[in-house]
Amino acid sequence: MGIPESQLQVWSRQGDVAAAEATYQSIRQAFSAPTCPLQETDFELYLHGSYRNGTNIRDDSDVDIVAQLNSTFDVDDSALSASEKDLLRSSCRREPYLWEEFRADALQALETCYGTSNVWETTRSLRVAGDPERLRADIVACLQYRKYERFRSIRDQRYAEGITFYAFKENRWLTNFPKIHYENGVNKNSQRRTRGRYWPTVRVFKNARTYLVDRGVIAEDLAPSHMLECLLYNVPDNRFAPTHQMTFLDVIAWLLESFRDDRHWRFTFQHEQLPLFGDGPDQWVPDSAMALLQKLLELWRDW
Repeated sequence: MGIPESQLQVWSRQGDVAAAEATYQSIRQAFSAPTCPLQETDFELYLHGSYRNGTNIRDDSDVDIVAQLNSTFDVDDSALSASEKDLLRSSCRREPYLWEEFRADALQALETCYGTSNVWETTRSLRVAGDPERLRADIVACLQYRKYERFRSIRDQRYAEGITFYAFKENRWLTNFPKIHYENGVNKNSQRRTRGRYWPTVRVFKNARTYLVDRGVIAEDLAPSHMLECLLYNVPDNRFAPTHQMTFLDVIAWLLESFRDDRHWRFTFQHEQLPLFGDGPDQWVPDSAMALLQKLLELWRDW
């Protein structure tokens, strides 16, 4: 019989967003307060992660927020010609306001608003404790990152916009593309492509994963939610069927076949800027994805 459609329907529902929105607005107020040292700074604040992408489930708690400095940015010019690289260097003015200063000012703004006992630093973010009115928030203070495809002049340039920030314990700069991730997710979830079935399917698989973790079937770090979402992004649109049961089975079958045929090496993150699988510290291990799929299939058969 498999997992009943009614159970999959429950798993497909989006979790509460009101508390996440209240949390985001609270952080916005902290960064726009008269005492905030960022008053004259060119930066933007926006949600990212599951609450931004419409894939949050009931167990999701932390709200992920990006504080992106735009006046200073880092670049990847590896795809440019030598002449384009010279043009880019001569056209970009070096800003004296660096990431370290921006992060320190962001930390000061949060501590002023919430108190030093409710704000602390992690290796990747600034964390604000939750309370009865808001959720815990992780704020990533970062620079704008530009992965250039072309540069002829300031008026004639093309690049993929991302973010970059330093992870202290990992001793390296990290790069991500949250805006492109969101835009690609919106596109795949559209009526034209999957008839609005992509995000509900992501939530079904996230809840199924949580079900397995809670029962000790798989380790929590076997399949991070972000990796699972990116895995499903690579599934063809026509596999997202009218019922959750059909979709659940079709998606697993297609993915297992892709691993058998080694097609998974062509999979990308949802932002399409990096292969999903590989040896890099931010990539996923194929064996972990395969193990998850096998356990999901067993869950279906044993229900």
